[in-house]
Amino acid sequence: MRRGRKARLEKPPEQSAVGPGFTGGQYKPLSDADVQNVHRTILDVLENIGMADPIPIVTEHALKKGCTLGDDGRLRFPRALVEDMIANTAHDLMFYGQDEKFDLDLSGERVHTYGGGEAVTVLDPGASTYRPSTLMDVYDAARLVDKLDNIHAFSRLIVATDLEGRLSTDINTAYASVAGTAKHTALTFGDYNNVEPTLEMLYMIAGGKDKFHERPFCHGGGCPVISPLRYGADNAEVCVESVKFGAPVWIVTAPQAGATAPAALAGTLVQVMAEAIASLLMINVVAPGHPVIVGPWPFVSDLRTGSFTGGSGEEAVVSAAAAQMTNYYGLVSSVGAGMSDAKVPDNQAGYEKALAVALAALAGCNNVSESAGMMGSLMGLSFESLVIDNDMLGAIMRTVRGIDVNEETLSYAEIENAVHGEGHFLRQEQTLRLMRSEYEYPQLADRLTPNVWQEAGSMDIREQAAIRVKEILSTHYPDYINPEIDRNIRDKFRIEVPRETMQAGNKRWQ
Repeated sequence: MRRGRKARLEKPPEQSAVGPGFTGGQYKPLSDADVQNVHRTILDVLENIGMADPIPIVTEHALKKGCTLGDDGRLRFPRALVEDMIANTAHDLMFYGQDEKFDLDLSGERVHTYGGGEAVTVLDPGASTYRPSTLMDVYDAARLVDKLDNIHAFSRLIVATDLEGRLSTDINTAYASVAGTAKHTALTFGDYNNVEPTLEMLYMIAGGKDKFHERPFCHGGGCPVISPLRYGADNAEVCVESVKFGAPVWIVTAPQAGATAPAALAGTLVQVMAEAIASLLMINVVAPGHPVIVGPWPFVSDLRTGSFTGGSGEEAVVSAAAAQMTNYYGLVSSVGAGMSDAKVPDNQAGYEKALAVALAALAGCNNVSESAGMMGSLMGLSFESLVIDNDMLGAIMRTVRGIDVNEETLSYAEIENAVHGEGHFLRQEQTLRLMRSEYEYPQLADRLTPNVWQEAGSMDIREQAAIRVKEILSTHYPDYINPEIDRNIRDKFRIEVPRETMQAGNKRWQ
């Protein structure tokens, strides 16, 4: 039995019951009347309160389109303009991978999962203390995600705290990301001036500017709002500059209920959506119709301490509501779900992550971010959690897919044959045929009998995950950048990822 299970784990099913892009929307935390009331209040906020500190290029274009700049310095958006810009922005978007097998269709309520966040620490396999995150952790996280089928795209997950200077950080984290995975990658920038040189490097990897723009396998963006209702200059400039990717610009707004947003969850929902739409407007007044990934990420406070809690039930439900509101506008959505407060991949991490990610996915979020790997209220990344969460995401995507009901699956003939035949369904042709396509099988989750589990060493899921992490990271060294192009990149840019660490046999994970 153990040998058979080991073989099945080593050879993934040829056909899977899950994949990217199942349609969500089954869960609706808001009634139709709720949606209309939230929508009306969002328009009131944008028209009457407005946004402080717009950057000059946004002010210039917004005033030409009928916005007003009050004596208080706040930019206000007329209701009709808001509704027109939402209607005219791009709605059906694609994420392209370096390999087309990783392309993602973001239209409608299609659901995808990926990591996100900018943790500053890493929990190594088996460790009980965190260490500062490094550039090599970005590369390792990308390589790990490259082999995890239920994580559909990549974001760097952590900050390379060992690098100095914004340009070096932005260039090197972009390089480490696209060298480690062929999945579509979201990039972050500390300064808008770093977008152009990063694009120059990406053009080299793609084989030219035109080839990159045919299939932009990266996109840029940022968090352009300082809550409540104020643009942040640095990230606003990055978001506008990221239009140059020719790909969707990602924006995230993250007011915290009870601190930088109202304690009432409905009020936080109004504010986060107003800030997210204001960010879309910021892009679209400068570049009309440009695609935007709208990221309302409402955060929640533990009001006993005022600290952020990413794993609460309140966080799960208000994030799902944000996804529902974004769907209402027909925009492509991102919400943060999976932001466990737990410090190790334990039961707390499991239930907090599963609750939030499942609600967001079932609400139809196009990009469920923070869905894998993040720990300690976004302060840390666990490689073990990445592979454990990959199992979790497979199970969640199976719930999003739902149950196929048709004449064949209703199985009248199979029931009749079992009743008048062997009395069970184990050898029926339908059972064998549906074994792969109807059922999702975890890579790590234990389904052994207790005695077989004990004979195998009584390992818990974290111990199993540590083994899997080391298996992947000691062997999977993808060659996504042509060696000659890589030499040219290193001649032009100071790449801090040593070549010898990008090849098997370097013993970093052995």
